Amino acid sequence: MPLNRIEPGPGQESVWDYPRPPRLEDSSKHIQITFNGVTLADTHQAKRVLETSHPPVYYIPPTDIQMDYLQLTRRSTFCEWKGSAGYYTVTVCDRTEKNVAWFYANPTPRFADLKDYVAFYPSRMDVCTLDGEVVQAQAGDFYGGWITPDIVGPFKGGAGTWGW
Repeated sequence: MPLNRIEPGPGQESVWDYPRPPRLEDSSKHIQITFNGVTLADTHQAKRVLETSHPPVYYIPPTDIQMDYLQLTRRSTFCEWKGSAGYYTVTVCDRTEKNVAWFYANPTPRFADLKDYVAFYPSRMDVCTLDGEVVQAQAGDFYGGWITPDIVGPFKGGAGTWGW
């Protein structure tokens, strides 16, 4: 654990209190994702993954995403906890972001409820909100966590944090 852990205040969570291996839980918070003027996602039925040192990653059911803007790509990655991830590119009118969202078609049994839910990198969307609060993206381009005022770090992902 880093020496500069931020102690959570009332109503806050510290990412250093999140478990490893990660935990999957339901979230009824209102999530909206906007890209190039289009609301791509709007849900109260997300799931979030909590893992030590990482801000939560929110996964949205495909029924609450305008999936016609997402194109499956050939990219895949592997998570030791969740399994093999597939990726989507998002195109809205003349703007495209490649490999900006990911999902697990066949997640591990522990994360079975995550099947086909989609997570987006907030840094590559125009706006992501959680209960109306604009999300700050986790540093780096690997994890895709969502930072809001109720989450405190420090957060893994930025320069010099890989060894934590």
